[in-house]
Amino acid sequence: MTKTVLLTGFEPFNGAAINPSWEAVRALDGWSGPDFQVVARQLPCVFGRANIVLLEAVDALKPDIVIACGQAGGRPELSIERIAINIDDAHILDNAGQQPIDAPIAADGPAAYFSTLPVKAIVRALRVRGLASGVSQTAGTFVCNHVFYGLMHHAAGRAGADAPALKAGFIHVPFLPEQAAERPERPASMALDDIVDGLRIAVEVAVAEDEDVVEAGGATH
Repeated sequence: MTKTVLLTGFEPFNGAAINPSWEAVRALDGWSGPDFQVVARQLPCVFGRANIVLLEAVDALKPDIVIACGQAGGRPELSIERIAINIDDAHILDNAGQQPIDAPIAADGPAAYFSTLPVKAIVRALRVRGLASGVSQTAGTFVCNHVFYGLMHHAAGRAGADAPALKAGFIHVPFLPEQAAERPERPASMALDDIVDGLRIAVEVAVAEDEDVVEAGGATH
């Protein structure tokens, strides 16, 4: 049976002209393997609306795996997120001019959810291929974490229902080199081709592995 893998990336935000998460995700739209097919969707960088668009895509496509992606400017590697927390606490405005502070994402939700992706197995596979990566313990409190939490809250709501369990999680990607070059501090960056390759590896591991590896290390944030 062919599995559907939904990849999402964000539109540019905070005045930027490009968002590497979307550029990488859309490069994989339509890519398929022996037992999976990838579909890409763009999310607005807007609290509330982003989760509506994401969950509409989940309901329409009924994916087996969802990997949401976002930009983490300044991070030097692909960050495979482990934990989504139930808080919106924005340090900048979103694309609709919203800036929630200390606001719960789901009033009836738990404090946090764990990714159901094989996060350490993904990191190990990325490192074998020579790509900088690590398990991250924080997805921040901006729209990326908002989407990550909303996705996992939705997945938890399906658990035990007729629908199969949803394997889901979030990956942060670095700036592109051209983005870093525009900043005087010249933060870390990663070539788009490497980000695309990293997401391709993450998809392959998520499709193939039902259990994560049990080993120490890998965490960097």
